[in-house]
Amino acid sequence: NEINEVPFFDIQLPYELALKIFQYLGKTELGRCAQVSRTWKVLAEDEVLWYRLCQQEGYLLDTSISDCSCWKLALRNCRARERTLKTNWKNRIGSVSQLQYELGKILCDVHSCDGVVIAGYTSGEVRLWDTRTWDYTAPILEPMHGPGDAGPQPHVSFVRINSALAVAAYEDGTISVWNLMFGREPIHHYQHNQRIQALALGSEGATVATASGFEVKVESPNDRGFWQTTETFEIQKLVNFLNLVPDVTGSPVTVAAAEDIVYLLKAEDPGKILHSVYGQPVTCLDVSAHEAAFGVKTFGWLLNEPNQILLYNLETSQCLKKMGNSIGDFTCVNLQSSPPNMLVAGNKDRRVRVFDLRKSESLCSLYAHQLGVSAVQMDDWKIVSGGEEGLVCVWDQRMGTKLWEMHARHPVRHVWFNSHSLITANIPDEKTPRGIMDDDLTAHRKHRGIIYAYEFSADQLAVESVLPICRSSYDEVTGYNYNIGLAVPYDNI
Repeated sequence: NEINEVPFFDIQLPYELALKIFQYLGKTELGRCAQVSRTWKVLAEDEVLWYRLCQQEGYLLDTSISDCSCWKLALRNCRARERTLKTNWKNRIGSVSQLQYELGKILCDVHSCDGVVIAGYTSGEVRLWDTRTWDYTAPILEPMHGPGDAGPQPHVSFVRINSALAVAAYEDGTISVWNLMFGREPIHHYQHNQRIQALALGSEGATVATASGFEVKVESPNDRGFWQTTETFEIQKLVNFLNLVPDVTGSPVTVAAAEDIVYLLKAEDPGKILHSVYGQPVTCLDVSAHEAAFGVKTFGWLLNEPNQILLYNLETSQCLKKMGNSIGDFTCVNLQSSPPNMLVAGNKDRRVRVFDLRKSESLCSLYAHQLGVSAVQMDDWKIVSGGEEGLVCVWDQRMGTKLWEMHARHPVRHVWFNSHSLITANIPDEKTPRGIMDDDLTAHRKHRGIIYAYEFSADQLAVESVLPICRSSYDEVTGYNYNIGLAVPYDNI
C-alpha cells in the first residue's frame, strides 16, 4: 500500500509503529478496528498480523508468510474445518473401514503412528496400512530368511512403528527392523536367546530397545548407518514394560519396569533404580520427555496405600506426585500424547480417570467399561477408551458424558487418534483357538481380531456419512456376514 502514516486520532504514526501496536490485538479487536476508517482497515487486515494469529492458534505451522495470499481467510477456513471435525466426532459422522488380512490367522499385536498401522499375526507375517491415502492394498514386510527357514514362521510377539522405522519381535527371540522408505526387506536383524518380554521403539529417530530374560538390549545405527548394539543392561527381574525416553540428545535413555522395580537405564549409570517398593508390582507405564508415570499395585496388608499412579521426574529421579486412590489396579496410562500437565489412566475398577499433574486429585472419573479399561488416549476436549469387553467409547471430557460407542468381539488393545482419524484394534487373548481349521475362514472371523480405521474429516467422507451399525448389502454372496445389523440395504438398490 501507499500509506506512510496512519492517523491515530490527533497524531500521525508511521505504518511500522502502528503495525507494532496492532499486533497486540486479537481477531475480534482487529475486526472492530477495520470498521474505524479506510486507513485502519488496511492496517487491521495486514498479512503479517493474520499470519501471526494463525501461527499462535496452531494452524499451518510449517508455512511461511509468502505461502498464502490472504491469511485472514486461511485462519477462517482452518477454524471452520476444526469446528466441522469436532461436530463430526461428537455426532459420529464419518466413515469406518476394516483393515483385515484373511491369511494372517490370528492378530497378535498392533501399533500405529500418524495414520500408518502395523499389525503382526500368528502366521508370522507383518502387515502395513497407510490410512492417510486410503489405499488398503497393504504391503507385507518380508522376514529375514535364513538357510533353514523352510518351516512355518514363529508367531509375532510385538510390533512397533514410528515415522521412519517398523520393528517386529517374534516368539523365537528374533527382531527385524524395516525402513519404511527402502522397501520390504529388513535393514537390520538380531537375535535374543530367550523369548522377548517387551519391545520399545523411539517416537523419533532410529533406536530399538528389547527385553529378554534379565537383559535389556538397545540397538541403533552409528554415524555411517551400520546398526550395532549401543548398550546392554543386566537387571535383576523379568521386564514387564519398556519405554524409550523421547527427545534425548546423546545416548538413548530407557525406562524399564520389572515386577516391582522401575529402572532408569542410561549409558553413564547402567543400573539406576528409579522406584522400588517390595511387594508393589508395576501394572502400567508411560514416559514423556522429562517424566515417567506408572501404576503400582498394593496388596491387602498395605491398607494405608491404595493403588496409585506415581509420577517421577527423570532428571532428578524424584517422585513428583502420587495420584489416584483406587481399589482396582491401574491397567493403562497415557502421559506422552496427553495435553500439557494432564494424564489419563484406565483401571480394572471400570473407570477412566483424568489427572491434572499440578494437583493430586482427578479432574473427572468416567464409569466406562464392564470388564476394566485396556487402552486410553485424550486430547484437550475428548477421551477415547477401549475395554476388555471389546467396547470403544468416545467421551466429552468437560461434560463427562459418553458421545458414542462401537463394539467388537475381542478386548481393545490399541487406541490412537489425531484431529481427524481414529484407529482401534481388538486383539484376541486366545491365539490358538481349539478346533479351528486353517481353511475355515468363517470361524476365523470370530477369533482373529480386527482393526478399525475411522475418518471424520469432511473431504474424506463417503456418500453415507453416519458410521454404519452394519455395512451389509444384497451384493455379498458369502454365506454369513458378521457385519449384519440395523442398516437397511434396500436404500441403495
